[in-house]
Amino acid sequence: MIIINSREFRSNQSKYLELVSKGEGVILKTRSLGSFKITPVTEDDTLISKADMLNKLEQARNEILSGKGKTFNNKEELASYLNLV
Repeated sequence: MIIINSREFRSNQSKYLELVSKGEGVILKTRSLGSFKITPVTEDDTLISKADMLNKLEQARNEILSGKGKTFNNKEELASYLNLV
């Protein structure tokens, strides 16, 4: 794990981002804002705004209320459905 200050990070951003992309842990410490762990975004991460997420939830809720939802009686039915999609 590497610990750096904000000045060092600003001067050598590419260097530290490359280290993070290769799996090295980097902590950025600032006097006024505290410390931050720099991590890469992976395919498992979801980048969506709160407004977009709330809109998607409302849309799903409306689909369920209008009868477009799917009911499963057990986990096997769910697993079978998901394998077909």
